[in-house]
Amino acid sequence: MSSDTLAKVATAPPPEDPAALVDTPRIVPRPRAGQWTAAVLVLILLALAATSVIRNEAFQWGLVADYFTSASVLRGLWLTLWLTAVVMVLGFALGTLLAMGRLSANPVLRTASWGYVWFFRSMPILVQLLFWFNIGALYPEVFGVKTVNLMGPVTIAVVGLTLHEAAYAAEVVRGGILSVDRGQIEAAQSLGLGRWRRWRRIVLPQAMRSIVPPAGNMLIGTLKGTSIVSVIAVQDLLYSVQLVYHRTYQVIPLLMVATLWYVVVTSVLGVGQYYVERHYARGSERAR
Repeated sequence: MSSDTLAKVATAPPPEDPAALVDTPRIVPRPRAGQWTAAVLVLILLALAATSVIRNEAFQWGLVADYFTSASVLRGLWLTLWLTAVVMVLGFALGTLLAMGRLSANPVLRTASWGYVWFFRSMPILVQLLFWFNIGALYPEVFGVKTVNLMGPVTIAVVGLTLHEAAYAAEVVRGGILSVDRGQIEAAQSLGLGRWRRWRRIVLPQAMRSIVPPAGNMLIGTLKGTSIVSVIAVQDLLYSVQLVYHRTYQVIPLLMVATLWYVVVTSVLGVGQYYVERHYARGSERAR
């Protein structure tokens, strides 16, 4: 073979890939006219609603701004936040005991815990509060002290809401514990870990992944649910604005003050719930 022929072979382009010779169809995204139309309609409706609320003089936004940080409203807000925190702490403490009772091998504890959850989940919270508010009709005195003096409106609110909250907290905690794989507990037992260390190092960290989301929802629900204590004259956020509009007859602006405060606080709690969930979901598929 001559040198010219060798040079032509060396500089010749490589043969084309047979697969490249086949025409590959271009993927065309499916038109989504329906989705875009629905999105536009939703945006139009939201814009109309926002315009209606902002331009409606009946809301009296100037009055809303004046009362938003008034002393009486802030006192009611503080009592609402305090009541929510106390009820959540006591409710989950009692609920954890009830959950352990329901998971106990002792049939008496298991039955008693189940009965508590069944009873307090069956009774509306308003009925419970009214029952405790009138407990003096059943027990005029307790240990020589008049029940009326022993249980004021705030104490009644704490007792009624806590007993109600504990029934739901028990199911949340029990569900979180049951979500932990049984093999994890058996592996900890095989390593010789004591019962308390198994619960603290193995069970609870994994159970918190399932407990935190519903517990966060319960916290927000309890915050809003505390407004029901206004029926027994507890001066929470709602009752505080009611006292004002009963005097001034400016119902809508004062209700908007309470609504905006509830929106602000629940939004802050929602952000906190997000970060707590992300903390306990580290290393899981949900975190990724």
